[in-house]
Amino acid sequence: MKRYSRITGTGSYVPPRRLSNADLVAELAAKGVETSDEWIVERTGIRARHFVDDGVYSSDLALEACKGALQAAGVEAKDIDLIIVATSTPDMVFPSTACILQNKLGANGGAAFDVQAVCSGFVYALTVADAMIQTGAANKALVVGAEVFSRLLDFSDRTTCVLFGDGAGAVVLEASDTPGILASDLHADGKHVGILCVPGHVSNGHILGDPLLKMDGQAVFKLAVGVLESAARAALAKAGKTEADIDWLIPHQANIRIMQSTAKKLKLPMDKVVVTVDQHGNTSAASIPLALDAAVRAGQVKPGQTLMLEGVGGGFTWGAVLLTL
Repeated sequence: MKRYSRITGTGSYVPPRRLSNADLVAELAAKGVETSDEWIVERTGIRARHFVDDGVYSSDLALEACKGALQAAGVEAKDIDLIIVATSTPDMVFPSTACILQNKLGANGGAAFDVQAVCSGFVYALTVADAMIQTGAANKALVVGAEVFSRLLDFSDRTTCVLFGDGAGAVVLEASDTPGILASDLHADGKHVGILCVPGHVSNGHILGDPLLKMDGQAVFKLAVGVLESAARAALAKAGKTEADIDWLIPHQANIRIMQSTAKKLKLPMDKVVVTVDQHGNTSAASIPLALDAAVRAGQVKPGQTLMLEGVGGGFTWGAVLLTL
């Protein structure tokens, strides 16, 4: 009998420190950087975001999200035999945030590793976990997106520092006799490395290069809309489905304009798109599982519905996963 994987529980967490646009505008003004709530909302759809306090790391956010997902799935941490954390903001250079999280959960013993695909990270991680479950390499997995992007931001650059937030989302993915993950489609194109990157690194005890986020917004926007449509259509084709089969589009929450453009290309009305970017900003690898959990707990997304998850991020990476909840 063929093995499949299904999402059996979702969870999410954002740190308690919430900054509305007005709060952030005031903080930036004190540093001599001018922007406004109207400017941010018009260009991005973002109205607020959450930032961690000092001493809080990606594994801490991931831990809380995982607790919610485990509870929702009715699974104990000791039964988890695979943990994959998608993050661009690991706690340390090494070991992986997944290993740190595994220990905090008390789920020691199974495989644990990080995936680095920036904002596409959760889609990549979910695809890897699905493949491992299908082959019998794992039975119960935690797939997590967790980020503290506030520590990568250049607060003298109003075009980027207003976009991002911190948070985590997680799902429990379990082996199943019936299909849950229906199809996925992953891609990358390294020639676009320079349009979205953090070009610094640690060497001999010093930071070399620039450790703050750099982005060519227009180039990212132009590339994102096209590749998101193509990945979604490829996943649909692999599953033998069409746009009409999608109950909910849950895209990476980067920018409301990108989300609107993608929905239009897929002939989906915006009332079929899960939107949380207004409250969380861009939380990179955390944004898709954060949005999924918010929609599940709000009663929007229901068991049995077909979901299209899609993301695009630095690398340049992109991908989509079609699934039945």
